[in-house]
Amino acid sequence: MYKYLRKSKAKRSFEYANKLMACNILTPFPIAYVENTNVFGLKTSYYISKQVDYDFDFRELIHKPLFPNRKSILQQFTEFTFQLHENNINFLDHSPGNTLIVEKPDNRYDFYLIDLNRMRFETMDFNKRMHNFRRLWLSKTMIKIMSETYSKLYHKTSEETYALMLKHSRAFQKKINSKKLRRSGRKMRFKS
Repeated sequence: MYKYLRKSKAKRSFEYANKLMACNILTPFPIAYVENTNVFGLKTSYYISKQVDYDFDFRELIHKPLFPNRKSILQQFTEFTFQLHENNINFLDHSPGNTLIVEKPDNRYDFYLIDLNRMRFETMDFNKRMHNFRRLWLSKTMIKIMSETYSKLYHKTSEETYALMLKHSRAFQKKINSKKLRRSGRKMRFKS
């Protein structure tokens, strides 16, 4: 049934990868997608892309505050995200594990998006742009660095950029943490 209602995740990933590349946004090179169907619809689907030999992912920057060149990487990542937004790309799964980072000469970095099946191509106003950072699980220090960089690119004050990025980030973190608490509470009740 899924086949008839919506494109498969594999097909969306393949198409979105091609759209990203057309906008000069890096992602592992898309090779193909495969859909296995029967009379009832989609059974399985697979997306195939070229493997990227990356040095680390965004998660490292969260878990290692003393990561070498962290501030510069965060600034460059913010510029990368700004380019997504300028190209009307709302990467709905903009989370720590979905950006691969490749170190280049002269302290430059390339950023590759993966897990592409959840995107919208839409105009990105200031609120949507700041909301798009929420899943990255940023510390206040990271938000300060990134909001200062973004504010210069988008011509907003660093204070209003920081405030809105922090608001969306903390709201998301609170939501996830409360879900974890509810789940652990249910587990405790079932044990007794």
